[in-house]
This record gives sequence, structure tokens and C-alpha cells, in this order.
Amino acid sequence: MGEKLGVYLHIPFCRAKCDYCDFYSLPDREGAMDGYLKALTAHIKEAAPLAKGWQVDTVYIGGGTPTVFGAKRLALLLKEVKRRFDVARDAEITCEANPESADRKTLAALRHAGVNRLSLGMQSACDGELHAVHRLHDFSQVVQAVAAARKVKLKNLSLDLIYGLPGQSMDSWKKSVEAALALEPEHLSCYGLKVEPGTPLDGRVTRGEVLPDDDAQADMYLWVVERLERAGYSQYEISNFAKAGLQSRHNLKYWMGKPYLGFGPGAHSDFGGRRYSFVRDLDKYVGGILGGGQVIDESELIPRRERGGEYLMLRLRTVRGIEEWEYRREFSMNFDPLEQKLEEYERRGWAAKKDRRWHLTAKGFLVSNQLIGDLMAIQEAATLENTLPKLRAEGAFLKEK
Repeated sequence: MGEKLGVYLHIPFCRAKCDYCDFYSLPDREGAMDGYLKALTAHIKEAAPLAKGWQVDTVYIGGGTPTVFGAKRLALLLKEVKRRFDVARDAEITCEANPESADRKTLAALRHAGVNRLSLGMQSACDGELHAVHRLHDFSQVVQAVAAARKVKLKNLSLDLIYGLPGQSMDSWKKSVEAALALEPEHLSCYGLKVEPGTPLDGRVTRGEVLPDDDAQADMYLWVVERLERAGYSQYEISNFAKAGLQSRHNLKYWMGKPYLGFGPGAHSDFGGRRYSFVRDLDKYVGGILGGGQVIDESELIPRRERGGEYLMLRLRTVRGIEEWEYRREFSMNFDPLEQKLEEYERRGWAAKKDRRWHLTAKGFLVSNQLIGDLMAIQEAATLENTLPKLRAEGAFLKEK
């Protein structure tokens, strides 16, 4: 059996941009869809031989809003992936959707094409909050989309929620979470709203609109962690919660540093020791693939030392966390300075150790960027300290010669 590989397909089309969105997505480009399908299919065919000997065990179709692309086109893409790659019989195949474009006919076609996991952008159960960020759906459409998913026998459903929305209070956040729980999804993703530069929401804030502040978001986060635990959803990553055995296998590849191939404008890959991304431009991507032009935006080989930093940055986003001998074995680096810092975090309630593994607590997740940054600085200093004597010794040897 081959080594395991994830495949990501980016569908950059949507009906309208939400005010907070900074993903590469394009409204009003229906005329480009057939050309994009042709380019994406050609790219899959071209890249697949590189993965000979690998078995694809996860496929993730993200966007944008993939369902806007049409179930027929999505089915053709999945057919191409299955034709060109060794796709496992039990592969997790996820498709993102928004409620207004997730009708029963579309979902039935996706289920028939092999999709077995649906990630639905609910975001809130309060229509006023949805409209405040220009979401196209209301909560009744969420209920309808979930019912449609169940009718076509999609048994693995994830709902996205956002806390920190304009006009949101703790009470309305609780209402949204309880409404989501009533729909009985297998998985929940709960994200804090981030005001990304250049988005319409950024402009609104610049003009004086007030959003729930960091303290309010922290309260919402700590409450939802505790509430979902009581409801039987285990937290396995900063923003992600699942019933037993139903974590997102594809997203875990990102957090565990496992290999994956991405296709589409703006898509990223980590394969063969190299990380690379494609241009964030639909027309340049399509023209490059079909015309033999340049579509790589950035590409770099990742040395072991940098992988060590990624190990800290990504694994500490998860409840599984990090472990001393795993770290020493993989990166040949000293864990002692990191453990001293983690013990300090433990005293402050930010980290905990269980079965020899260190992980951040819910309070630690709230300040994870700072905590992980400090650990990476300690790692860099320790690496430099170990490297300098070797460099000096090599320099002395060369002088002698």
C-alpha cells in the first residue's frame, strides 16, 4: 500500500464576496467556468505521475463556493482525480458549500460522485448577523440544506460558525451554537472573526464601526469549548471539534505536516520536501496550464531545521501537541529549552502535559500565536548555539590547512 497523500481542489467562484473574506474567490465569473474545468483537469493529468506509489486518502474541494461551480463540473473533476490517482476506497472526500447553493439535487449529484463529507458555511443562526456581513443565506436555508444532506445520506456533516460578528453578543452567540447543535452535525468549526486588510469589513472598521473586542471574543471562545465538550464534541484543534472518530482527516494533514497536492489559483502544496503555490490569478492560471506558461508563484525546499519550527507551529494548534522524543528523533534537536518554557506555560494555565505529550489549553489557544512564537525563538537560539561551535571548528581546520 502506498504512502498517504491529500489532494486539494480550489474552486475560486462565488456568488458574492462576504465583507470579511480575503480568500481568492471571484463573483460574476460564470463565463470562465468551462475553461477553468479544462485547465484544472489538464493540471491533474499532468501532476498525477509525480504521485506514483502514493495513495490519496483525502480529497478536499474548497473555495470560493464549490457548489456554484455546478455539480456536473465537480463530478467530472472527481472522476478525473479517481482516474489519475490511486484513491483509497475509504477516502474522505469533502466538499464545501453555502446553504443557498446546497439544494437536494446538487447534494445528491455530489454524493453520487463520491463526496462523503459536507462542510457547510452556516456562520450564524441570527439573520441580522448574517446580513451584516453580506452573507446570502438566512438560517432557514441552513436548516433546509442540512435536511437535504441527510436525505441524500451524507452522514458526515460539518458546520462553520463565526464569533465576533458585527452586532453579535454573548447571548446571540449562544443562540447560534445551540441552533447548530440542534442540527446534530458530526463536526463543528468555530472561528474568531479576523479583520483582514483590504476587505470591506476593514474599511467599515476604519470608518469607526465597533466589533466585539478581544475580551468578548475570548469569552465566546472559552464558553463554546466547554459547551461543545458537554455536547460530546472533542476539541482536536484550536477551532475544530468533532464527535469520536470524525475529525477532518484532510485538515489534519496540514496540522500534522503530512504531504498534500493543491490545484487551482492560490492553492498550496507540500510534497517531496518542497512547498509551492500557484498564482492567485484565474486567467494567468488557466492560460499557463493550457498554454504551457508559468503558474508557480512561490517554491522552496524546506530544510529539516525549518520543519522543526513547523512542527511546533502546527502541532501546537492541535490537542495532540508535541512530544520530546518525537521531536528529538525527527529533528535531532534538544527539547530541554522548550520543556522549560512549557513548564512555565503550565504554571500559568496555558499548557498541560498528558502521557508525555505537551499541548496548549483552551486559555493557551487564545494566545497561541505569542506562545508558539516564543517557543520558536527559543528553538532558533538553541540551534544557533549548537551551530556556532561547529562553524568555528570548521574555520580553524581550514586555517590549519
